[in-house]
Amino acid sequence: MTDSEIKIKSSIDNSPEEIVVEMQHLKKSFGNNDVLKDINLCIKKRENLVILGQSGTGKSVLIKCIVGLIEIDNGKLIIFGKDVSELKQKELIKIYRRIGFLFQSGALYDSMSVRENLEFPLRRQIDSMKKEELDILIQEALHEVGLDEAIDKTPSELSGGMRKRLGLARTLILRPEIMLYDEPTTGLDPITSKEISNLIIAVQEKYHTSSIIITHDIECARLTANRIIVLKDGVCAAEGSFEELEKSTYPWIRSFFE
Repeated sequence: MTDSEIKIKSSIDNSPEEIVVEMQHLKKSFGNNDVLKDINLCIKKRENLVILGQSGTGKSVLIKCIVGLIEIDNGKLIIFGKDVSELKQKELIKIYRRIGFLFQSGALYDSMSVRENLEFPLRRQIDSMKKEELDILIQEALHEVGLDEAIDKTPSELSGGMRKRLGLARTLILRPEIMLYDEPTTGLDPITSKEISNLIIAVQEKYHTSSIIITHDIECARLTANRIIVLKDGVCAAEGSFEELEKSTYPWIRSFFE
């Protein structure tokens, strides 16, 4: 058996009614670079799925395909039971509004205050909202991530960990059903990284989100994952719980946990 054929059977039940995202033989290339060669995976309701892999294996490309930032070349991408290739633009927008994306950089607007950063997605997607309702949503979102006192500050006045929290608050304010996290703990110290990991768990528990977490941080993976998939050579090469993969007899899998 070659490394690319390794498969650790997951104990997760993947009943059709429980699946919120499914990829079938999904492919994505950039020129002659075949990044995603044959991706087959699914994520179920209320599950935290962590994706591991070396740099350049297409982890971020994979989640950008889900949120519509990158168009797939071949295969199927099914979200909430619908093949996105068969949907019209209006239907796609409705799908994407149910998905939250926490970018690695946070994607904050430094020229706006914390309050204005949170108002921005609401003003674009929610019509006829009263100021009182808007204020309540903003205050609740900041409270959820522990930034109550930062409402009138700018992102440049916040620490790296606080900026991550603000990015998460701005995403959560729209109450997404699926959360996509792109390297949520990159550049943070171990204590702050653990706080962000615990926040991801809290979001899952409170809002019953299904999440995909891209990370190089093995402690983040240990804390947050219900299931882990390892990408290699453009395919999902290994799958299982943290404990199953950590005990793998294959050196390249164990290397992620050392």
